[in-house]
Amino acid sequence: MERVVANLPVVTGPEWAGVNYFCTTRAGGVGVAPHDTLNLGRRAGDQPDTVTENRRRVRAAVPADPLWLRQVHGSEVVDADQPDLQDEPAVDASVTAEPGRVLAIMVADCLPVVIADAGGRVLGAAHAGWRGLSGGVLEHTLAAMRAKVPDAYAWRAWVGPGIGPDAFEVGQDVLDAFVADDPATARFFTPRSGVAGKWLADLAGLADFRLRRAGVQEVSQSGMCTVAEADCFFSYRRDGETGRMALLAWLDPV
Repeated sequence: MERVVANLPVVTGPEWAGVNYFCTTRAGGVGVAPHDTLNLGRRAGDQPDTVTENRRRVRAAVPADPLWLRQVHGSEVVDADQPDLQDEPAVDASVTAEPGRVLAIMVADCLPVVIADAGGRVLGAAHAGWRGLSGGVLEHTLAAMRAKVPDAYAWRAWVGPGIGPDAFEVGQDVLDAFVADDPATARFFTPRSGVAGKWLADLAGLADFRLRRAGVQEVSQSGMCTVAEADCFFSYRRDGETGRMALLAWLDPV
């Protein structure tokens, strides 16, 4: 679902009671190629002043300053509600039960994933590339949410735009990382025709599988491929040097 928020073209999913979320696109900013235009990543090779302006535009679309992360393709989760939180913690997911606390995840092929309970009392956001996904970043995020609100129920998740199953070529190491955890995940890998030792991986399908296995009852997907939709999304796999989109999510302010 595409819409405009504070003059920014964004992509979002189903409406959830008490929860707000969207993923930015590459449109609506001030950058120039190859970061044109709404690059939000400070470590993507763009001009710092440009990123600052783009983040200012995103800030105008949300109720508070986002908690930006220094993502490391891992599976650790930070509690965004803890006091004296350091600037840009080096983790790949965050959780909150505080209304109006804005979580942020940056992506450019990896999956942005938001998780919430049916009551809109606790929220999580995760950066899920293959390393983080195979390492349990989604399960760790859900566990942290359950710890914050033990009586939460009816979990739901949205998997945002990421590299699609026709574009994500991987090697034996990626296949092994998932199959070692659960042989059933082999069905998300298709041998690459004519290329020995290479597969096409369905990253969004793997995320759906792991979310449901962890107890998420409702999983929705954007179905949008960052590699294929060059006018809409940044893609590291497609372009190399490029910008970053962001998933922004927050619980309704009191």
